Amino acid sequence: MIISDKTLKAMIAEGTLVCKPLDEKSIQPASIDCRLGDHFLIPDDNMMDIITLDSEIKYREIIAETITIPPHSFLLATTQEFVELPDNMTAFVEGRSSIGRIGLFIQNAGWVDPGFKGRITLELFNASALPIKLQAGKRICQLVFAQMDHKADNPYNGKYQGQGKTVGSRIYQDTDRVHVDISDKKESAAEVNTN
Repeated sequence: MIISDKTLKAMIAEGTLVCKPLDEKSIQPASIDCRLGDHFLIPDDNMMDIITLDSEIKYREIIAETITIPPHSFLLATTQEFVELPDNMTAFVEGRSSIGRIGLFIQNAGWVDPGFKGRITLELFNASALPIKLQAGKRICQLVFAQMDHKADNPYNGKYQGQGKTVGSRIYQDTDRVHVDISDKKESAAEVNTN
């Protein structure tokens, strides 16, 4: 169930849901608009030859009130708002339609887990043929909140918990390992040879 403005206001007033600092104008009929912060990260191509999933990515850090994204370029940004979700609620991160119409794509893997606390790191991509100049404090995205059927057994407590500024990818910290069974490869190769 998507949470309405009435319920969002009540939850924020009672402290069940945290979203601060909050401008009253940011509460929309079924979402909360979030504003762009002043902290940015850009993958540093002078420090890396390639990006891999198992090595730390190097970023250039920029703190500024304005930033210009060149055409077909990518950077990480953050919201001004710090959010805390209860264990029985999740949120979708959506770009504002007005922002998308200028060719700026905004993503956060689209999802905020129940129990998350922190500012939202945003992935911004300029799909336009022109540079796009952004200004801190402008409404950049929206959070759409949804009630879960039960509290999460394991609320979020991952590697991005508590982030107070833009945080780069920490995928290299993942503990999953790719395992390939050699016998499966031999069988696949045999099937190909016999067909």
